[in-house]
Amino acid sequence: MHGDQTGERIDSKYLTETSSETRMLQAAPNLEIIDRLTPAQRPSDRVKGYQRWRSLLFLHWPVPEEVLRPLVPASLSLDLHENTAYVGVVLFAMEGVRASWWPELMSCRFLETNVRTYVHHEGKPGVYFMSMDANHKAAVWGARMGWSLPYYHAKMQMSITDQQIDYQINRSRSGVNHQTCYQVGQTLGPSEPDTLQHFLLERYFLFVEHRARLCSAQVHHVPYPAEAAEVLDFQDDLLSEVGLPDVTGYPPLVHYSPGVDVEIFPLRPVSK
Repeated sequence: MHGDQTGERIDSKYLTETSSETRMLQAAPNLEIIDRLTPAQRPSDRVKGYQRWRSLLFLHWPVPEEVLRPLVPASLSLDLHENTAYVGVVLFAMEGVRASWWPELMSCRFLETNVRTYVHHEGKPGVYFMSMDANHKAAVWGARMGWSLPYYHAKMQMSITDQQIDYQINRSRSGVNHQTCYQVGQTLGPSEPDTLQHFLLERYFLFVEHRARLCSAQVHHVPYPAEAAEVLDFQDDLLSEVGLPDVTGYPPLVHYSPGVDVEIFPLRPVSK
């Protein structure tokens, strides 16, 4: 299915009752109905692995569709919020990373950064990763080989001083750098459905082209406990490196979460 975003947008939102739970359904610009709440439910599939995501900083910018469209596989449609596409840079720490059969005591920890945008396919909203950085060589190799995810090994550091958090990335081979200094603000709480915060944060599917097929995988965790944050210093090469040289300056949208415990489910080909 080609991700054509030129059709007329339908702004109607439909609420339907299912097993005493309300599911938010929204018509996308290409008439595909997107279910934005069901993906948060825990699937019945077997668990592939476990991770703990900690100290997440979500940085977001609006991006013109015509700029973003060539950077996303044609099999995926751009997911929009009020006719606007977004790109995000997410900085965080990974703890307790392990396969489901691997003992917790032998799990690994590292820093990770994602450049991502928002897509949908067959009614499933999710993320498409444009680049991923981690300071753990084995994790980078495993994700590239096993899932075809666009990981890079980088030198990374996160430090906390005087209630300020400084996060730095350096891909020494290519000279790509990123630096964000920020402080956490007031508590926002879990994201309310049909808000921009919910659209940007509550994503449970990833999509990736793996072995010449479009595949997806689901994660499960409680909704992010969100807090406001203020960026104090910002320098970035990651966005230009993925093909977005005009997305510059401090991010207009910033959210922080102390973290969630995550279950990872298998990567599987989509039905089409």
